[in-house]
Amino acid sequence: MTDTDPRRNLARRIAGEVTLSSDPGATIRKWRTDFDVSQTELANSLDVSSSVISDYESGRRESPGIGFVRRVVDGLLDIDESRGGDRIRQYARVVSAGFDSDVVADLREYPRTVPLDRFYDAIDATEVQAGDADRVSGHTVINSIAVITRLSSEEFYRLYGQSTSRALVFTDITRGESPLVAQRVVTPTPNAIVLHGITEDDLWEHAPKLARADGVSLALTQQDPDEMLDALAGLP
Repeated sequence: MTDTDPRRNLARRIAGEVTLSSDPGATIRKWRTDFDVSQTELANSLDVSSSVISDYESGRRESPGIGFVRRVVDGLLDIDESRGGDRIRQYARVVSAGFDSDVVADLREYPRTVPLDRFYDAIDATEVQAGDADRVSGHTVINSIAVITRLSSEEFYRLYGQSTSRALVFTDITRGESPLVAQRVVTPTPNAIVLHGITEDDLWEHAPKLARADGVSLALTQQDPDEMLDALAGLP
């Protein structure tokens, strides 16, 4: 393997986070749930009882040694590869675009354009404001707080990947004010903005008006984050 191998790079990232964490058990749990792997699945992969995984994650056992951490990391990656490697590929796309995975959860270009209504159906989204375009050619899933507080305007442009004909999906939303205001400041605009985690009752009252002024479709979804990423992996 080389340093450009996505599995190897991701393994280093996970192992580093666990070993440097003040609560390594909680960090193992975070990555296990990110990979949508149960304690039982991971335990079976490592040939240990599920209580061992539970004890480490809850802090009932002393911090795991580097050998056990390496086994956990390899176990998670092996399970992902056995499922098709979606999480490894997702991480590779984000890193190749120059982002940390806690800022951008996924960034993908489609081999062909996808009707916007099909995109919304996949992630159980409801359109609250129609836009000028009815298709997208990619998506970017973004942590709204991280992108506002950590990215420069130049870095914000990179969220569009290879095309602005895409959907920007913002997570960690309370009202949707920041993404819509930021979108007015930074051009060009995407074809669609999806706000994750809120209902129409929670939505900032001016959000549809700003989306309409920019010709951007605005939609809301409350789909489980992991399910949403899995659904997006199936497009187009």
